[in-house]
Amino acid sequence: MEHTILSISGKPGLYKLISRGKATLIVERVDETHKRLPVFATDSVTSLNDIAIYTETEDIPLTTVFANVYKEENGQPASFNYKKCASKELREYFGKVLPDFDRERVHDSDIRKLLQWYDTLVKNGITDFENPVEKAKEEDEKKG
Repeated sequence: MEHTILSISGKPGLYKLISRGKATLIVERVDETHKRLPVFATDSVTSLNDIAIYTETEDIPLTTVFANVYKEENGQPASFNYKKCASKELREYFGKVLPDFDRERVHDSDIRKLLQWYDTLVKNGITDFENPVEKAKEEDEKKG
């Protein structure tokens, strides 16, 4: 992801990091308002690049899961109503996106949140979901 996209506990939606101060971050909402606001050291902030999804083998970075959803949806927002669909339908869909996800540790609410974030990013033109660590590895392999 080219931008640092953040989730802030207690605040809805996603935020793009704009700048850093001494004890604050300046962030901008990833939505049609683009409202900017300060985030303080007391706020719980998580970069989407630091989040992973449990699978049967290893944890998969959220950015990789977003890339899989992007492929499944042909670059469009989610094609079904993930907010109101039944658990079975939600898990069947997620099984197409990430076949070996840990069905016991990944909850329906996790999948819904992931798809909500995906939709927010796609609708706001943020679609470079390549994991920067994986991208760097690929570039090193090409050079070497």
